Amino acid sequence: MTDIQTFPDVVRAHAEHSYAEELTALATVDDRPRPPSWRLSPWAVTKYILGGTLANGVDITPKYLGSERLVEIAVASLATDRALLLLGVPGTAKTWLSEHLSAAISGSSTLVVQGTAGTPEEALRYGWNYARLLAEGPSRGAMVPGPVMRAMEAGSLVRVEELTRIPSDVQDSLITILSEKTLPIPELNTEVQARKGFNVIATANNRDKGVNDLSSALRRRFNTVVLPLPDSLDQEVEIVATRVRSLGEALELPADLAALSEIRRVVTVMRELRSGVTADQRTTIKSPSATLSTAEAISVMTNGLSLAAHFGDGTVGAEDVAASLVGAVIKDPVQDRVVWQEYLETVVRNRPEWKDLYRACRDLETSN
Repeated sequence: MTDIQTFPDVVRAHAEHSYAEELTALATVDDRPRPPSWRLSPWAVTKYILGGTLANGVDITPKYLGSERLVEIAVASLATDRALLLLGVPGTAKTWLSEHLSAAISGSSTLVVQGTAGTPEEALRYGWNYARLLAEGPSRGAMVPGPVMRAMEAGSLVRVEELTRIPSDVQDSLITILSEKTLPIPELNTEVQARKGFNVIATANNRDKGVNDLSSALRRRFNTVVLPLPDSLDQEVEIVATRVRSLGEALELPADLAALSEIRRVVTVMRELRSGVTADQRTTIKSPSATLSTAEAISVMTNGLSLAAHFGDGTVGAEDVAASLVGAVIKDPVQDRVVWQEYLETVVRNRPEWKDLYRACRDLETSN
């Protein structure tokens, strides 16, 4: 694997490189029992995820802002022989959490199978170097191990993203791996047995139109942790602000959020449209077809940061977030546009402190 330090200008470093100092500091003070092949103890992994100050004065930044108990359950599950399924609607930090769990436990988050409608069985098992296969016949040297097989041999975690996007018959190839902890290789009349420390973290959501439900046999082999949307407006604002600042620094955007006012407005809009009622519970509104998750709010604000940096005065304002906000809400050009226009006229227009946002959004409607 190429050392990431060779490329200091990468767009996004892996978690184990971005937070290497924190992981090293945790390993230094971590004197608790560690499961086989784990880099840190379950206590230290949880501290890395949730953040806090260590006895040596090192501050650990929170990676997940949510229920401490859910994180403890997830970490405890991985310390057993049961695989972990992180379930939730889009934008609940499933992938983000799985990456950081892998970085803290195995020291690497790069063993990943990205689930799609076209993911083949070879992605979960192994493939072949056909040039060598033709020249040598079936042999271990002609095999191309997939991420799951490599994790089994190394005794580390492997991530399967968007498990329910993978066709059902391909999903079920995990059953033997998860139940027997072996990967049969019938072509060579042998098998790969998982070393201690091997486990699987899968993520899935139930809002995707391409969902393939898990079979009951496969679902039984996972401990499922449901990640909820943020409980409160303040918590969601904090999540969005943290991620936007991090992305802004990584992309070297010379812009300033100045205050959390724009983030708070964007998050409020999305929470109200998502729940179908205004924050004061006085007005019922229609919900659009889009999920309007926390991830969407982060995307809207990051794009606003870029607009302010390159085409504005460097401070994010209503004009900078309006275009991306409208685009996030209106996924269906007919149905969602009606929902948005009604929300704009009945809610946004009637909030005096939101006049600039109303004007910016109306100007966009006029120009279109």
